[in-house]
Amino acid sequence: MTKEAQRILIVEDDKSLRTSLTHSLRAEGYHPIEAASVAFGRLQVQESRPDLILLDLGLPDADGMTLLRELRAAGDATPIIVLTARDDEASKVKALDLGADDYVSKPFGLAELFARVRSAFRHRVQVRGSAAVVQVGDVQVDLAQRRATKNAVEVHLSRKEFDLLAELVIRQGQPVAHADLLRAVWGDEN
Repeated sequence: MTKEAQRILIVEDDKSLRTSLTHSLRAEGYHPIEAASVAFGRLQVQESRPDLILLDLGLPDADGMTLLRELRAAGDATPIIVLTARDDEASKVKALDLGADDYVSKPFGLAELFARVRSAFRHRVQVRGSAAVVQVGDVQVDLAQRRATKNAVEVHLSRKEFDLLAELVIRQGQPVAHADLLRAVWGDEN
C-alpha cells in the first residue's frame, strides 16, 4: 500500500495544529483526513475507514479517551497515536490501557511523530481479538499467533516471511508497492 493510500485521521480541535499536521502528512505522502471533535471523528472513522488515527484528548465535545474506548470496545484495531498536551503519567497509562498504540506529548517534533507513524504501520499486523485470523482461499493466517496454514496444514515460515505474508493478506485485493513492502517488513533501514 502506498503512503498516498494510507489514510490518517487527525482528531484535533486546534485548527492551526490540525492544518499544519494535514499539510505535513500530505507532504510525506499520506492521505490526511480532519476532524475537530469526537462526534466528527466517529463519523470520519465510519465513512473514511482510516488506516491510523492521531487523537487529541482535550476535545470540545468529549474527552478523546471516549472515542478511544468506543473504538476498542467495538473491536476496531486501527492504530491510534494519542497526541496531547497531557503529559502526566496517569493519562499516559490510562490511554495505553484503553488501547492506544502510542502516546506523544505536545509539543512534539514532526520527525519523531513520523517515525511513530511508520512504526505503527509496521506493527499493525499485531491485531487484537477475533479479527486476528484472515482467510484467503485455502490459506488461513492467524496474525495474533503468527501461524499460517494451507488446507489446515501448518506452513513453517521465518519471521520475515510471516511478516511479508501478513502484510499481503491484510491488504488483500489492493496493489502493494515493492518499496512499501520493504518498509513495512524490513523498516526504513533497507
